[in-house]
Amino acid sequence: MELDNTHTVALWGFLVAAVFGAIANKTNFCAMGAVSDWVNIGDKNRLRAWFLAIGVSVIGTQLLQALGYIDLGNSIYLTTSFGWLGHLLGGLLFGIGMTLASGCGQRTLVRLGGGNLKSLVVILVMGVTAYMTLRGLFAPVRINAIEVTNLDLAAKNMADQSLVSFIHLVPGSGDLKAIRLSVAGAIGLGLILFAFLSAKYRKSHDNILSGISVGLIITAGWFITGKIGFDEFEPVRLESYTFVAPVGENVNYLMTFTGATINFGVAAVFGVITGSFLYAILAGKFAIETFASRADMIAHLFGSVLMGFGGVLALGCTIGQGVSGMSTLALGSVMTLVAIIFGAALTMKVQGQLLDEQPFLRAVRRSLVAMKLFPSGSREK
Repeated sequence: MELDNTHTVALWGFLVAAVFGAIANKTNFCAMGAVSDWVNIGDKNRLRAWFLAIGVSVIGTQLLQALGYIDLGNSIYLTTSFGWLGHLLGGLLFGIGMTLASGCGQRTLVRLGGGNLKSLVVILVMGVTAYMTLRGLFAPVRINAIEVTNLDLAAKNMADQSLVSFIHLVPGSGDLKAIRLSVAGAIGLGLILFAFLSAKYRKSHDNILSGISVGLIITAGWFITGKIGFDEFEPVRLESYTFVAPVGENVNYLMTFTGATINFGVAAVFGVITGSFLYAILAGKFAIETFASRADMIAHLFGSVLMGFGGVLALGCTIGQGVSGMSTLALGSVMTLVAIIFGAALTMKVQGQLLDEQPFLRAVRRSLVAMKLFPSGSREK
């Protein structure tokens, strides 16, 4: 049976996502874990893996663009409507949420495949919240309170919101194509060097595998939707892997199956869970896990809501904006990535302070002082 274009793209998206799920499970690839290792024990290995994935994806994606296989101007990351507030606030909320929920969207799907029932609750709540923010009860808040602050870059004669376009505004900056290649090379190779300059990282085979693999998988996502899926008569949206809005679409797809059509994002969600599940079974690591306490469940529920709401505001998650978006060289992706890391790091610091039975506001203040973002005073001594 010959598949139509939509189903061909979905099938490829599923297969590559299954590889993603298996590798992420094997290597323990986790953005929240990367920030936690860095903040709590000073270990940057998983952070280097994340940044290596970004570097590889930047090089791979920009090569696809240079070769004419894809047009990144058609992606959601490079529109002329620059949602600076959504990137900052959404990224911050997502970073807080993923810390409370013990992992970002991608990691939650991987854990679900490994038998973690806490992740099932997180996925359902995050997915419903994301869909409510896209088209439901929370959509008016997004539209009337957040998106009204968007900047129209077209009015500034800018083609998109990439770092390249902002640099091109500088008089005498040179040819746009040359700038793009220079910026892509500097960021991509710079992040790859950052990872491999560490002798400890070079000995960490799982982290090397995860960093390179995730970067190539994101590149493959662009190729699937932009090249394999290119069809003027049956177009598909140009995108790569992201795991917030697609989880919401997945919930809706399951509820309206007979009248719904699968797409790349929905198939990707199924793929990550399937790949993780198969790896867990074959490796003998599949294990049912549930909430440890009522407080644990409340924290996960609250974190799920923040991830669903924040992820939609920011147009992505640690993978959607933190790798796929970064591969397009979008300024909004850089802002979201920084906001996510800050939100996660601050939450971890506050959690540490609360263990010492500090009042919440004092815990926040002391955490900001520890991060050198707030002046210390006599009350902090």
